[in-house]
Amino acid sequence: MEQKSIYQQFWRYAIPTIAAMLVNGLYQVVDGIFIGQYMGGEGLAGINVAWPVISVILGLGMMVGVGTGALASIKQGENDLAGAKQALATGMMALFALSPIVAIALWQFADDMILLQGAQGRMYELAMQYLDILIVGGVFALGSIAVPFLLRNDDSPNMATLLMVLGAVINIALDYWFIALLGWELTGAALATAIAQAVVTVLGIGYFFTSRAKMRLTLKDFKFQFHLLPKIFSIGLASFFMYAYGSFMVAIHNALFAEYGSVTLVGAYAILGYIVAFYYLIAEGIANAMQPLLSYNYGARREDNMRKLFNVAMLSSVVGGAAFIGLLNLFPYQAVSVFNSSEPQLIEHTVMGIRLHLFSMFLDGFLVVAAAYYQAISYSRKALFVTLGNMLIQLPFLYVMPKLWGVTGVWIAYPLSNVALSLVVGVIIWRDIRKLQTNGYTAATA
Repeated sequence: MEQKSIYQQFWRYAIPTIAAMLVNGLYQVVDGIFIGQYMGGEGLAGINVAWPVISVILGLGMMVGVGTGALASIKQGENDLAGAKQALATGMMALFALSPIVAIALWQFADDMILLQGAQGRMYELAMQYLDILIVGGVFALGSIAVPFLLRNDDSPNMATLLMVLGAVINIALDYWFIALLGWELTGAALATAIAQAVVTVLGIGYFFTSRAKMRLTLKDFKFQFHLLPKIFSIGLASFFMYAYGSFMVAIHNALFAEYGSVTLVGAYAILGYIVAFYYLIAEGIANAMQPLLSYNYGARREDNMRKLFNVAMLSSVVGGAAFIGLLNLFPYQAVSVFNSSEPQLIEHTVMGIRLHLFSMFLDGFLVVAAAYYQAISYSRKALFVTLGNMLIQLPFLYVMPKLWGVTGVWIAYPLSNVALSLVVGVIIWRDIRKLQTNGYTAATA
């Protein structure tokens, strides 16, 4: 990290990290493509009501991965390699300790979560097909999302990308085999995802026992450091709530579309989720690329590099989002046809969703980078405010808008709440960046 300019370092991390996030997103997007093309709107609705449950698992994996990675990078910036290895080993053990607890809890409550979203009949049956497999394979879902963060914080972003590409290729091949050829429906989609996630988890953890790892681990390093857990969880908590927020919002939208519309609208909302994932994963990749470098420079007390990293990440994320929205509005039918080209009503509902639901989508990138900035400098309360605020501010919009305008109100509640929260967060982060520029390290972290 010492030899290259901060911009070179950022893009060295950003390009493979964005690629890795997009590849990781293929786990869900490829499922959606096969399900939409071979099972239609019912299949899409089924997987969409299952998604809030799966998000809980992914959110916990993200929390441990981000928290462990950021803490390890801060320790490396402080030239404390032993402390970095302690944080890494403790984070890995925490992942495995969480797995059975999460599986048992979700097994108990998954059924209720599906029913609360208005799922009935065929939609309910398909959702439970998916969940029955992925809850059992929860340890690999946790590991597959956490391991890439750990690899990037070990200064190995290319290795993280390579593993995720491998997992995506396995997932695509198995989706075709299980869904298109064998007709296993959502059971097949879940099996394909679980097997791919297992490969990523096992190979990723194995990497840290090789000579290529800067934080190389041995069995002697696996002594659980309980005092590190609060720090790991507090740093990563905003990431968990980011997934929890997404899970909660998907569940509420599913329930509202089922109440004010139909199963077809739930399927249309599912397609929008897959389309949005392309941009959201790019924004998340930019934020994740910024995090280890920002944490390192925070530990090394280099405020100028911190400002540069924040500026380049924010500009890339917001401008990229604006360009993505423009392309979507120019070619909406082409985008939707990737997921379904045979159900006119489903297609029209989805295009309407693109027009109404996604016009402020670029602000998601702004909020993701803002939360990652605060996480990277261990300012967990403000990171939590950004992610929790995103959820809390939507609730009144989702309560009022559908009552006024029905389905149209459901579509526009999210973008309007996004604008409102971004104005508040923009003021807060502008003040903090000004403090950093004026007073340096101490004031910025006070």
